[in-house]
Amino acid sequence: MHQRCASTAKNLCRKILQVQPQAAVRATAPPLCDIFINHRGSDTKRTIAGLLHDHLFRLGLRPFLDSMNMKPGDKLFGKIDPAIRRCRLGVAIFSPNYCDSYFCLHELALLMESKKRVIPIFCDVKPSQLQVVDYGTRSAEELQRFSWALGEAKHTVGLPFDTLEGDWSAFLNKATDAVIKNLVELEAQNSSKKTTYIVQDRQEIPVMTLG
Repeated sequence: MHQRCASTAKNLCRKILQVQPQAAVRATAPPLCDIFINHRGSDTKRTIAGLLHDHLFRLGLRPFLDSMNMKPGDKLFGKIDPAIRRCRLGVAIFSPNYCDSYFCLHELALLMESKKRVIPIFCDVKPSQLQVVDYGTRSAEELQRFSWALGEAKHTVGLPFDTLEGDWSAFLNKATDAVIKNLVELEAQNSSKKTTYIVQDRQEIPVMTLG
């Protein structure tokens, strides 16, 4: 049963996310990844973040996880920031030590500022426990930026998970289903807003198509 569902999900994702060439349509830059996985490496890289990346990758999607998509010599912001700006969807995996990381909060803020849809996963932590703490090393602007982004995520419907008592297999399937459903919705929205360029008197004229 699970294999049949996975096969159906894979075919659906590939059909909807595949870029189809169209005459007289100007191509836009393709996303660097389908899903950006925002996480605290020391908490979740070897568990939920890595397993979710593997689940999504096996379905033919393009998840971005720093340990899987970056190589020695890559600049952190030079690789991560473009991936966030050009991804389709974000998954923010919140964990007990998440808010101690500047990079986690920066990635989350950039996802929110880029108006990406974000799926929160609350791993061994409740939304009310997540707070940006001032250790005296962050500017007032950074604290405000991070607090705003965290507030946006905390007020988004997410998926809770207890790593000690939870069913790992069931949760990973649930998280994968949530990612797929959101990607399908986003692709449907984008398809209704595509701009087609027709040639008239040797000039390209944009025509908004509504699906």
